[in-house]
Amino acid sequence: MENIVKVIIEKCPQNHKCPAISVCPVGALSQKDIEAPAVDGEKCIGCGKCSSFCPMKALVLSV
Repeated sequence: MENIVKVIIEKCPQNHKCPAISVCPVGALSQKDIEAPAVDGEKCIGCGKCSSFCPMKALVLSV
């Protein structure tokens, strides 16, 4: 399955723990150190909570 949420690397500061990870109800977001988050397309349900929560708008719901 293709990712429903896309990560816009250029918008992500990649200098902190991603706060949007905590709002994903299915655990589809993960992060290594302080890199941009990764989306597990098999888990993502496209609810849009992470994209609404991301202050930098680096997570985009693609429908």
